[in-house]
Amino acid sequence: MRISLYNAGLIPRSHPAMTTAPLSPPLPSPVLSPDLPASAIDAASANLRNLLSIALEHGPGQRALVVHDGRTGLARALTGAYLRNLPHALFVDFDAVAPDEVLATFGTLAPHDLVVLVQSSNFRLDGFRLRVELFKRGLKVIEHVHLSRMPGAQGEHYIESLAYDPQYFRGVGHALKARIDRARRAEVHGGGEVLVFDSGFEAAKLNVGDYGAMNNIGGQFPIGEVFTEAQDLEAVSGRAQIHVFGDTSYLVNRPDKPVTIVIERGRVVEAIDATPAFQEVLDIIRRDEGEVWVRELGFGMNRAFTRERRVDDIGTYERMCGIHLSLGAKHGVYSKPGFKRKDARYHIDVFAVTDAVYLDDERVYEDGAWTVAPAA
Repeated sequence: MRISLYNAGLIPRSHPAMTTAPLSPPLPSPVLSPDLPASAIDAASANLRNLLSIALEHGPGQRALVVHDGRTGLARALTGAYLRNLPHALFVDFDAVAPDEVLATFGTLAPHDLVVLVQSSNFRLDGFRLRVELFKRGLKVIEHVHLSRMPGAQGEHYIESLAYDPQYFRGVGHALKARIDRARRAEVHGGGEVLVFDSGFEAAKLNVGDYGAMNNIGGQFPIGEVFTEAQDLEAVSGRAQIHVFGDTSYLVNRPDKPVTIVIERGRVVEAIDATPAFQEVLDIIRRDEGEVWVRELGFGMNRAFTRERRVDDIGTYERMCGIHLSLGAKHGVYSKPGFKRKDARYHIDVFAVTDAVYLDDERVYEDGAWTVAPAA
């Protein structure tokens, strides 16, 4: 029997913004996880209010479409929270309609309307890359993806990560970007190891909920990151202790003891205390790319996630407040001579034990927080 948000009591059947189209063709019943506590929906409602009004600049006169499923407690909680904030939006249960009906609904929207995607996994529409195609239509997009990877208390951590403080995200984010862009050198200290970037950096990119200078409005949430890479990749050397990495299942993998990677001329040449899962990642990269490059230097800003406070989805945990690196030759933003997009296959996030970060001689990270003054 299909259990939906309607008969779970979170969304009334009488709500005028509901679609109740028959199944065509019949779809398998989704696997559901337990509901989150009512307090989680209250917290999500409050956090989404700022996200919608400040980051997305979505006003009461603009249209909104929420495409959701009811497979997990986190998806149901977020959908209930959006219902409170977007009472006049159209809500479509992805599991209760055919894919062409979803596509047809997208076609009714105009530029600057909002689409919210609440996905326990990720919605599949043949030949339609959801976020990319929606951006092409000039739509604002909020995407919540792989929610099934964050059960129970992790769902509440995820909801906390949606809190939007513009002074912090925009102010500190822009200040970090300005400091990165003029830096000629950086050091990451952690666990007694030091990783040195003896190079200037590519222009830093922001994911802080400030879309004024961007072509697209929105993206995958939660947000909270400033990222760059060394202009000279071979100027990266030293050691870093890795406390978490993304494994071959796209999940957060935390070894009992951090793995120490040794980097020479921008490449990983040794992994001390590597677990079988970490070694598997390195072996796959070397098999297909020949060597393991270190590319991205990520300054995660989301204070909901720390070394000890984690979620299992690696794409979400990427925003954790600290430093992460990418292993592999692939980077979708920065082009480098000698790196061909068709040959670069991997971009694996790894998270460094971080006690201090220096840009030139200025310490910008201490006691688990960024210490730069917010930009005006």
